[in-house]
Amino acid sequence: MGETGIVITLILFNVIFLAFIGGIVIFIREYRIKKKAHLKEIFNIDETHKKELLETQIEIQTQTMQYIGQEIHDNIGQKLTLASLYAQQLMFENKIPAINDSINGINDIINQSLIELRQLSKSLTDDSIKKNSIVALIANECKKINDLKKCVVQFSSTEEISLTSYQIKSVIYRITQEFMQNSIKHSKCKNILVSLFKTDNGIKLVLKDDGIGFDVDDVKSGGIGLQNIEKRTKLIGGSIGLVSQRLIGTKLTIEIPL
Repeated sequence: MGETGIVITLILFNVIFLAFIGGIVIFIREYRIKKKAHLKEIFNIDETHKKELLETQIEIQTQTMQYIGQEIHDNIGQKLTLASLYAQQLMFENKIPAINDSINGINDIINQSLIELRQLSKSLTDDSIKKNSIVALIANECKKINDLKKCVVQFSSTEEISLTSYQIKSVIYRITQEFMQNSIKHSKCKNILVSLFKTDNGIKLVLKDDGIGFDVDDVKSGGIGLQNIEKRTKLIGGSIGLVSQRLIGTKLTIEIPL
């Protein structure tokens, strides 16, 4: 074989070798792309499953509360009403004042229990989340807290926000409720600020109090309330930010894309 043949052989060998290396590079690149796409598909399936699970949980909870509320109204409420009627009949038939006073006291307890049960039944069967806007729901909740005279709640919303998703509306409403209840119970706050407004790609909920504050790391490791808020927020695709300073207060920010 002459020099020309050797040169040609070397060139062919280099071409084949380079083609082989190129093939390996292309194979690895395609493998990584497919793996990335597969992992993304698995993630999307998992997120979809979580959202469907959340929707199912909320639906089951709503149906369960409505059932319990109806049972309270139809069953226990009727029995207490009957007991009240019996007590009134005993008062009518009995001529001893001391005994009548005792029966009257029992009747008052029964009637007060009836009032409380009816209020509980109404709250359980009330479908206000579905019927009202999120702005109206939060405004009403703030009014309830203000009526307690334990602290001052200020609510601001730049414009009417329309949410068609029951799940998103329910999560925002429940998070607002939980934050305000925790602030009243634990933070010793005098003021709570609630803001709900639109952003370029969704909505933002900001909740602030001027309470005693807490260590965020301690609460994250052991706080069931915060864990529930984080779980609810993530399941509807939102993000959460929490800042708290001792003797200054706490700020919770929820951002939800729409």
